[in-house]
Amino acid sequence: MKFAILVFPGSNCDHDAYHAAKHVFEQEAKFVWHKEERLGDADVVIIPGGFSYGDYLRAGAIARFSPVMKDVIRFANEGGLVLGVCNGFQVLCEAGLLPGALMRNASLRFACKDVHLRVENNATPFTSEAQIRQVLNIPIAHGEGNYEADEATLDELERENRIVFRYCDASGNATSESNPNGSARNIAGIINAEGNVMGMMPHPERCVESILGHGSEDGAVIFRSLVEHVDSAVVA
Repeated sequence: MKFAILVFPGSNCDHDAYHAAKHVFEQEAKFVWHKEERLGDADVVIIPGGFSYGDYLRAGAIARFSPVMKDVIRFANEGGLVLGVCNGFQVLCEAGLLPGALMRNASLRFACKDVHLRVENNATPFTSEAQIRQVLNIPIAHGEGNYEADEATLDELERENRIVFRYCDASGNATSESNPNGSARNIAGIINAEGNVMGMMPHPERCVESILGHGSEDGAVIFRSLVEHVDSAVVA
């Protein structure tokens, strides 16, 4: 299985994603510089977190116009798997691959802590190894993670089961207190209508090994799901 990890000026989670794919899950992985016009051979594209182009204008707005994004859009439109994490989620929304937008946190402060997520949909290539309503402990680090969309779009996401993760408390209750950024309906991650593009604000690549402490390897379920999905497709 082959991961392609994009690198923009200001990316800072690209090496975390590479480490998870290459060294923890022992898959092929390569960095793809933002000025490249082709992704090359890849099964999964990861758009990592960070501050692409310094978040000028707004987060993800300039990265959306990088040369490599034309091929990412082609790849996604042809059914390729694309995962956008934090800044990557912002880029996906700016590129029109996911609906809605990521706004400033309701607190107007940068949020950096562990949060709980409830798995709302495990019938995706990104969550097939998770249990429905499973509670994951995943870190966040963002200033613009407040997911917003118009009511019609939010209703559509609900109706089509495209909300993949919600912020919740340790017991799985999606409360306002457990929402770290003010996101509409506690949304922490969504998927496109075709089911091959997912964006999420929390960082699964930062919690895939027990050596990191606090007993959390919950982010591993995302990578495990992707590996299992691609391997199963190859066997089939």
